[in-house]
Amino acid sequence: MNTLDRRAFLAAAGASAAVPFTACAQETAGGWAPRAPMPWAAQEIYAAVHGGRIVTAGGLVSRPGEPLHIEDRVGLYDPAADSWSELPRLPSPRHHPMVLASDEELFVFGGYGRSAAGEWTSMRDCWVLHQGAWVETLPLDAPQSEAVGVSHDGLLHLITGRTPGGPANGNWNDQADTDAHRVYITGADAWDTARPCPMARNSAAAAVMDDAIWVAGGRTVSGGGTGRLDRYAPSEDRWDTLAPIPPSPTTGQQVGGGLAMAAAGGRLVAFGGEWFQRGGGGGVFAETWVYDPAADRWDAGPPMRTPRHGLAAAAVDGTVYAIAGGEVVSGGRAGSVVEALRL
Repeated sequence: MNTLDRRAFLAAAGASAAVPFTACAQETAGGWAPRAPMPWAAQEIYAAVHGGRIVTAGGLVSRPGEPLHIEDRVGLYDPAADSWSELPRLPSPRHHPMVLASDEELFVFGGYGRSAAGEWTSMRDCWVLHQGAWVETLPLDAPQSEAVGVSHDGLLHLITGRTPGGPANGNWNDQADTDAHRVYITGADAWDTARPCPMARNSAAAAVMDDAIWVAGGRTVSGGGTGRLDRYAPSEDRWDTLAPIPPSPTTGQQVGGGLAMAAAGGRLVAFGGEWFQRGGGGGVFAETWVYDPAADRWDAGPPMRTPRHGLAAAAVDGTVYAIAGGEVVSGGRAGSVVEALRL
């Protein structure tokens, strides 16, 4: 992080330190515990850990009878203080933007914005926090939204998601699933490609564990949710498919789209998501699933206190955080709830 960016980051952290906190004492091993809520409601967000703090950006809020509210605020959560502050706002509002961090810098990639064509215009923009503001860096060669993103060994990976399926790009149904696997080389400000994901899908979740990238769940536009788990070995540019996330024992529905995941204690922790039923309706998952790579098995973990989809996930010092998200199926009610789980 350069000096000016560090100044902005530390200034925000200093502001957060003034916020009272009490939730740390409530954290209980084995169950989700409430933490300080995000200062605003949002869903369809992602998060990155940067300097021991969690950063999330953009998102959306849907209110009946109103245009879709697309957010430009950037939240900074300090787990040690259990408090929130803000970083500079994005240059333009975005929902489903990917937030990623290298060792030194913080990036926001892609996502949907509003254009004359509609509120689901998939974007190529890439921004980096520089001198206290977000500035453009090398854009994507094609729009990519609802992707998963991870930082590994100095490279930033954007995998799967949705991209325009034809010339139209403005509405939800203009977008199609993709298996794209783009790699941003931070030191060179350059994009490369890696082996595509074995299954094109959107709204999956990803984490880095055991020197590999794990992509879990997601859904397809035509086929609904999938519990599929794919593992990518960067050193070999190879994908392997492992045990899928089981269906929900409560609803019988497949956990898949809109879930979140983080790695902690040598395990993957996946939680949340939504399901749709034919003819309308559906629900939101409270389930938590914990994956043991040695056994290639998912086991049920403690359910979230507040079921959510389109939420952000991050892990700091062995604790997993579930941040904001939609509390009902689809876009009806965005929330600001934050919960923490220490296995």
